[in-house]
Amino acid sequence: MSDQDQTPLDAEAVAAYLRQHPEFFVDHEELIPELRIPHQPGTTVSLVERQVKLLRERNIEMRHRLSQLMDVARDNDRLFDKTRRLVLDLLDADSLEAVIGAVEDSLRHEFQVPFVGLILFSETPLGVGRTVSSAEAHQAIGGLLSGGKTTCGVLRPNELEFLFGEAEHSQVGSAAVVGLSHQGLHGVLAIGSPDPQHYKSSLGTLFLGYVAEVLARVLPNFAEPLRSVR
Repeated sequence: MSDQDQTPLDAEAVAAYLRQHPEFFVDHEELIPELRIPHQPGTTVSLVERQVKLLRERNIEMRHRLSQLMDVARDNDRLFDKTRRLVLDLLDADSLEAVIGAVEDSLRHEFQVPFVGLILFSETPLGVGRTVSSAEAHQAIGGLLSGGKTTCGVLRPNELEFLFGEAEHSQVGSAAVVGLSHQGLHGVLAIGSPDPQHYKSSLGTLFLGYVAEVLARVLPNFAEPLRSVR
C-alpha cells in the first residue's frame, strides 16, 4: 500500500493513541525536539516540565475535591450523631410531654433550627403541645400533606402561619415540612429558616425523614386519639 492510499490521522486519533501508549516518547526520544508545547513568551518549557505542571494542577484539583468530600462526610457524621441522640430520647420518653419536649429541644438547640412547628392531629384536645383536627389541618396545608413526602422551599403566608404561628411566620423565609404518618396521619413537623434559599426543593431531607418516621411510631403510645386520625 502506498503513502497516498493511507488515510491521514486526525488529532483525536493521535491523542487516543498517545493515551493508550504513554511510553511512546520514551521509545521515540528523537521526536521530542520537534514538539511544539505552548509556553509563556521568553520562557522554554520542556515536555517533562509541561507534564509535571499538568499533574500538579490535577493534584491540586483532586485534593480540593477530596477536602470537600471530607467536609461533607464530617457534617453527615455530626448530623447522624444528633439524630441518633434524638431518636434515643424519643424511645426513652415516658409521656407525650417528654416526646414533644425532646423534639423541640433537639431541633432548636442541637440542630440549631430557628423555627420549629410540631402539630398533632386529633379530634379531641391532648392537653399538651399544639393540637388541631384533621379537617382543619387539611384545609390549611392539605397540599403539603398529599404527597406523603418531605416538602422544601418557600411556602405561602397562610401555610407558614398555620405551621409556625402568628408571631413567627413572617420571619420564616423557607421551610421543610414532613407529615407524621404511620398507620394513619398523626401530625406534621416543620422546620424553618429566615433564609429563603436555605431549604431548597433539592435539599436532602434524609435525616428529617428518619426523625419523622420514629416520631410517628412513638406518638400513638401516649396519645390514643391519634390512632383514629386518617
